[in-house]
Amino acid sequence: MPASQARSRARDRNNVLNRAEFLSLNQPLKGNQENRSSGRKQSGQAGAAGAQSSNPKERRQSQQLPEEDCMQLNPSFKGIAFNSLLAIDICMSKRLGVCANRGSSWGGARSMINLLGITGHGIPWIAGTLICLVKSSTLAGQEVLMNLLLALLLDIMIVAGLQKLAKRKGPYDISPGLLDYLTMDTYAFPAGHASRAAMLSKFFLNHLVLAIPLRILLVLWALCVGFSRVMIGRHHITDVLSGFVFGYLQFRLVELIWMSSNTCQMLISIW
Repeated sequence: MPASQARSRARDRNNVLNRAEFLSLNQPLKGNQENRSSGRKQSGQAGAAGAQSSNPKERRQSQQLPEEDCMQLNPSFKGIAFNSLLAIDICMSKRLGVCANRGSSWGGARSMINLLGITGHGIPWIAGTLICLVKSSTLAGQEVLMNLLLALLLDIMIVAGLQKLAKRKGPYDISPGLLDYLTMDTYAFPAGHASRAAMLSKFFLNHLVLAIPLRILLVLWALCVGFSRVMIGRHHITDVLSGFVFGYLQFRLVELIWMSSNTCQMLISIW
C-alpha cells in the first residue's frame, strides 16, 4: 500500500494539468458561475413579471416606441426643409420688425407705419364703399361698387376663417388693435392687410381707367401695406406673401361670381 500511494503521488506530480498555471483551465471560475446563476434568476424574474403585466396596450406601446424614436432620429427630407424654411422665416421677420416697439431701431416711425396700415383695414374700405354707393347715380358705378363690397366682405370672411384654422402667432407679442378685432384679424397667417391690398389693387387695375403713374402707385401701395405689417411685428414674411396670393385668388373668385347690373339694382332696391 505505501508503494502504490507513492507511485500515485509521483504520477500526480508528473501530470502537467495539475500544475498551478493550468488549474484555471480545468476548474470553472466561481465568478462566472455566480454571474450565470444571477443572470438566469434575473431573466426568470423579468420573464415572470413580463408575463404577468403584459397586455395588448403595453404590447402596442412597446411596438410603437421604436418607430417613434426612429422617426425623431431620422426625419424626412421634407421635414428638414420645412423646419429650415420656417426658422429662416422667423429669423428674417424678427430682423425686419424695426418698428415692433418704441425701443426698436425705427421706433420713432411706428405711428407713421401704423397709419399706412390703417389704409389696408377692411372697416374703412367697407364704410367708404357704402358712402360711394349711396352717392352713385350711374348703373355702371353701382355695379362696380356692389361687387367691390362683395369682394371686401368675402375677404374678411375668408381671411378670418383661415386664421382661425392656422392660429399662428406673430413674430412679436403685439396685441391686435380695435379695427383688427372688428375684422377678426387677430392671428398672423395669412395677413389680412396684404390680402385686402392685393385684392383691391387688382380690382381697381381691372375695372378703373387709370394713368400709368397711378397704376404704379397702386401696386406700390399694396406692397407697402403688406410689408408694413412685418415692420411693426404683427406678421411674418410668409404671412404677407401668402396674403398677396390669397388676395389675388379672392379677386379671381369675385370675377367668377360677378353680379350683373340687374342683380345689383335688385339688391339696392331691397336695401
